[in-house]
Amino acid sequence: MDFARQIKDQVSIERVMQDHGIRLRKAGGYTFKALCPFHQEKTPSFNVRPDRGYFHCFGCQKSGTVIDFVMEIEGLTFWEACKQLAEQYGIPLPKRAQESDERTRKRAGIYEANDIAQALFRSQLVSPAGQQAREYLKSRGVPPQLAEEFGLGYIDRSGQTLLRRLQQAGLGPDQLEQTGLVLKREGGGFYDRFRGRLMFPIHSESGKVIAFAGRALAADDQPKYLNSPETELYHKTHVLYNLHRARKAIHQQHHAILVEGYMDVIGLWGGGVGETIASCGTALTDTQVRILARYTDSVFVNFDPDTAGAAATERSLQMLLEMSLKIRVLSLPDGLDPDEFVQKHGADAYRALLEKAPRYFHWLADRVRGRFDMRSAEGRIEAVKYLLPSVQRLANRYERAAVAEELASHLRIDKSFLFEQLRLSGESGRREARPAARGPVVPPVEKLLLRCLVHSEDARREVLPRLEEAMFAAPLVTQGILRALAALGAGFDLDQLRGRLTEAENGLLAAALFADEATIEQLDTQLGATQALACLDKLDAFGRDSRRNALKERIRAAEQSGDLGEALRLTQELAKLGRK
Repeated sequence: MDFARQIKDQVSIERVMQDHGIRLRKAGGYTFKALCPFHQEKTPSFNVRPDRGYFHCFGCQKSGTVIDFVMEIEGLTFWEACKQLAEQYGIPLPKRAQESDERTRKRAGIYEANDIAQALFRSQLVSPAGQQAREYLKSRGVPPQLAEEFGLGYIDRSGQTLLRRLQQAGLGPDQLEQTGLVLKREGGGFYDRFRGRLMFPIHSESGKVIAFAGRALAADDQPKYLNSPETELYHKTHVLYNLHRARKAIHQQHHAILVEGYMDVIGLWGGGVGETIASCGTALTDTQVRILARYTDSVFVNFDPDTAGAAATERSLQMLLEMSLKIRVLSLPDGLDPDEFVQKHGADAYRALLEKAPRYFHWLADRVRGRFDMRSAEGRIEAVKYLLPSVQRLANRYERAAVAEELASHLRIDKSFLFEQLRLSGESGRREARPAARGPVVPPVEKLLLRCLVHSEDARREVLPRLEEAMFAAPLVTQGILRALAALGAGFDLDQLRGRLTEAENGLLAAALFADEATIEQLDTQLGATQALACLDKLDAFGRDSRRNALKERIRAAEQSGDLGEALRLTQELAKLGRK
């Protein structure tokens, strides 16, 4: 059996999607729905047919099999997605002499370099050279077993150790640059990007090392944290630190905890708070929020209590609100960072504070009190201006009204004034998710014919030989798909068909497969040759009507121009068509 076909047949697309945080809901028949992981939306348009191993989003038009899903969600090549699924679900890998394309080979080289680097960093941490790094970890309350669990490491200051190791592994100059682990000297040659730093490996959602962050140990080394550059594997705005470990705990706890730094994540995890993640050395991005929203609809924001942490919290709230997440903000007492609090007071005390954490708008209201003079009219006006964007980003108008009313009460602001300001700013202040452009609507008869042909070999055997060229004179929406079906014959599979279609035609095919005018069960019991032939008769009649109308127009034009011979010829053709 073809390796890709074996994966599609043996790996449940439903399970893979759930493992990636997609919260599927039964939508009738065999179809499940969810919010699309590939674009921002408020109403689910992402459809999945587990029985067919197929998905399609009617918003962004992405569709495909379980392999396509993994390629898209994790940014993998076709071979990488196949290999990953096979390893995860116990399917033997075929023998393969070399990777299939240049991009896959390039990515495989970076994976190999990262594995070499990770092994070196780990060995250096436990060597005499790593003493300073071990002392730092001890001072931060990170025991050796926790450092090992997170793969923490160290790289010496020489600037040559990793370079030599990579060169010994056979990496050439071009490959060395692609890894992001070394830098090119102006006068020629290379040197290590990371020098004298505590090293944190950064993982993909599937748990592979894709990048590193290095913390300076010497006071005069800048920057304090240095991250890997963007590579074929690593796009920092698309990665959440520790998500590959935390996603199971997030599912169990029904929420995620968003913190600022790597050490906060490690400290909370070590203390027994496992549902913790962080952005990778950047401000939180909309892509990271969209990834997080796949796994949970509830987020606690627990950034550091300093001024920079409060500002980062405000920025993050705006992005989290765009995805309609339930947000609470946890501020720890005594100016403690999350890892410091858990070490000092324990996980139970931390979770007790989580239970009491205020909703985001109460936290914002408290910020307003400290920023504006609420005793003056000017101060209250400025406070309302400050709060309005956070209220406007709420997608549901009833929630906007409820939050506005609660804020007015909390701040002792006239409720009618706040509602008036909200009304005046209106739609201009709130960014609604724009509906994706819709393709042409597939007429019901064409949709049903396609469903019959895809699901029934009997229907294909009876109908495909009758798909005459003349029939395509009618403006059929699905003309390209029917042509492809006719070329493939009765013994095709869905992947073969999709491979012959354009992106737009694949979207039309999905519209036919995910029927919405009746439940899947009702349609599936009727699919077969008889119904397909009936659909074909209707389309044939539609084609004749279209040709008849076209001939009448041409006859009228010939008569008006005085070309009686052409008018007579067309009239005879029209008479023949009427006798069919």
